[in-house]
Amino acid sequence: MNNRKGIIFTGAVIGVLAGLLVKFGNPVNMGICVACFIRDIAGGMGLHRAGVVQYIRPEIIGFILGAFIISLVTKEFDAKGGSSPFMRFVLAMFVMIGALVFLGCPLRMVLRLAGGDLNAIIGILGFAAGIIIGAQFIKKGFTLGRAYQQNQTNGYILPIVALILLVFVITKPSFILFSSKGPGAMYAPIMISLLAGLIIGGLAQRSRICMVGGIRDLYLIKDPHLIIGFISVFVFTLLVNLGFGNFQLGFVGQPAAHTDGLWNFLGMLLTGFGSVLLGGCPLRQTILAGEGNIDSAITFMGYLFGAAIAHNFGLAATPKGVSINGKIAVIVGIIIVAGIGFSKAKNFTLTKGGISHGQ
Repeated sequence: MNNRKGIIFTGAVIGVLAGLLVKFGNPVNMGICVACFIRDIAGGMGLHRAGVVQYIRPEIIGFILGAFIISLVTKEFDAKGGSSPFMRFVLAMFVMIGALVFLGCPLRMVLRLAGGDLNAIIGILGFAAGIIIGAQFIKKGFTLGRAYQQNQTNGYILPIVALILLVFVITKPSFILFSSKGPGAMYAPIMISLLAGLIIGGLAQRSRICMVGGIRDLYLIKDPHLIIGFISVFVFTLLVNLGFGNFQLGFVGQPAAHTDGLWNFLGMLLTGFGSVLLGGCPLRQTILAGEGNIDSAITFMGYLFGAAIAHNFGLAATPKGVSINGKIAVIVGIIIVAGIGFSKAKNFTLTKGGISHGQ
């Protein structure tokens, strides 16, 4: 699967399933969104108080369990971690904040474009700019450090948590919250959502599909391999949307989107910048967490925490636009992510006269 045909096939399946999930009940242009769905899970667990986005999304559970099952079958499951865990947590938190200011993860950015939302073009430009900025730190030796072999039990924790969440969404205990209106109340049947997640989780584990990796590799080493996967996602989602009449071209009136171009750009710049330092987009990190990567599991928890504070502190955008709190958070996030980049890049050194780029 880790070849050109495999990644095109994976992108095609993701695109078709994203379109079908909308047909079965998920929000328009949000058949799959890692950031939005983790935000909904945070709401379902009561970690934030935004009543319109509270639902434990089976798709995310499927991503984790699909990657977990396939990695066990292929003997690729491996518990490793210990690479700057708290820095990863902070980076993930700001990646999520940036995504929720834009209103979507890198995958939803592509799905929005395939639905005719031209605001996504601004987001793509910002996302690419963030990755290119982050790539400068990688070229100067940025690393979060080495991951070490851990007891295999550590790698099972997140898949077990995913199973517990699946029980919760099926049994609906009183302490789990469910939206009665808004995007959180729009969802495909549980088993369809779970099956789609399992399929995508398994294919993504085998193909290594990653939006951040695609743009990073295209920029650094001129390798288009990974980006082809997301071109495939776009093409097949577009075809499904056209077939179901879910294509609406324009900037205004797009579902779960706003038209503030500057903050669409900067929100995704923050997401791209943080993601390239983390080593992958939210989808890729979720898949890695499922196959035992403890650093990625910590990253996932950072996403969850970031989603919670984004709504508790009024940072997340709405279709009406971006709050002043959200704008401040994006600027602060860019500064903090840059600070982490400078602190961990071997060939960037601070001097009295400014920044030295080393030899």
